[in-house]
Amino acid sequence: MGFRCGIVGLPNVGKSTLFNALAETAAAEAANYPFCTIEPNIGRVAVPDPRLGVLAGIAKSARIVPTSLEFVDIAGLVRGASRGEGLGNQFLAHIREVDAIVHVLRCFEDPDITHVEGGVDPLRDAEIVETELMLADLESLERRLSGLEKRARSGDRESQAQLAVIGPLLEALRAGRPARSILEQQDEGTVQRLQLLTAKPVVYVCNVEEAAAASGNEFSRLVAGRAVEGGARAIVVSAAIEAEISRLPPAERGEFLAGLGLADSGLDRVIRAGYDLLRLITFFTAGPKETRAWTIVHGTLAPLAAGVIHGDFERGFIAAETISYEDYVACGGEAGAREKGRMRIEGRDYVVQDGDVMLFRFNV
Repeated sequence: MGFRCGIVGLPNVGKSTLFNALAETAAAEAANYPFCTIEPNIGRVAVPDPRLGVLAGIAKSARIVPTSLEFVDIAGLVRGASRGEGLGNQFLAHIREVDAIVHVLRCFEDPDITHVEGGVDPLRDAEIVETELMLADLESLERRLSGLEKRARSGDRESQAQLAVIGPLLEALRAGRPARSILEQQDEGTVQRLQLLTAKPVVYVCNVEEAAAASGNEFSRLVAGRAVEGGARAIVVSAAIEAEISRLPPAERGEFLAGLGLADSGLDRVIRAGYDLLRLITFFTAGPKETRAWTIVHGTLAPLAAGVIHGDFERGFIAAETISYEDYVACGGEAGAREKGRMRIEGRDYVVQDGDVMLFRFNV
């Protein structure tokens, strides 16, 4: 089960620098001119989770396998992207394929780095990108409308159901509001099939100068206000600092961060924000061979969670031996939890909880 976050923004805001640091690779070229990233660069990154090391220590595991997210570095959007300006059509197609949007906004002044709009204004930049995505969604829905109306008049129930969803979405988009602003009132499955760009959850990444990495600046505080109003999230990152951290040996990173007054890296916060945006949780498997984290969507039933490990586990699901993370630690592992009655046998209707340590019983 793959989960993808697309990194978007105007040219020269620090997207590729952030991606390079995130993936700890130089696969994405970072240069001071627009459209330096033509094809989307993709990197899988581990989701930081201190519980993994604790579980592995108790289970005496030979190795640790974290869960991960996929980040896609998408080339910069410009005004008119919805009409094909710049490389708009390609960019919008790439955004359509991701599950969540990480919107990088330039929140620092630097005369040596050009800005495609002529000056730094993160709220304007956010508005430009959001407008282009809304225009693309509006065009997509309006193209569907006449055909749906014709089929609905002939009594096609599926078309009638789609029209009931599309109508309010069109109304919102025409009023300058993204599709996600009314998602709670719509059928989730129908909206997903529409593949709307503005239905995707968003986190704003405020790329600030090094001195503002710990506390942010006036630009980032403006973005934080916009995020609250729009039901999004905002985090502060200095892409320049993250690039430095990515070149350090892991053992030296904590000391480097502490010297800057930072408790954790901005990249860790980006990863966790992406994880939270997609409503993901983690369950674990633990044993002598390995302790592994597995990613599922909040609300997933046990058989589907088993299927993330292997399709046979889902097809032949019998039951799941389940221990909460807290009980696993308090009881010193599986044997102790079993002896103290803290291991539960869960069936097909069990909703997996974050932190569950699970062993699936199956037969195929």
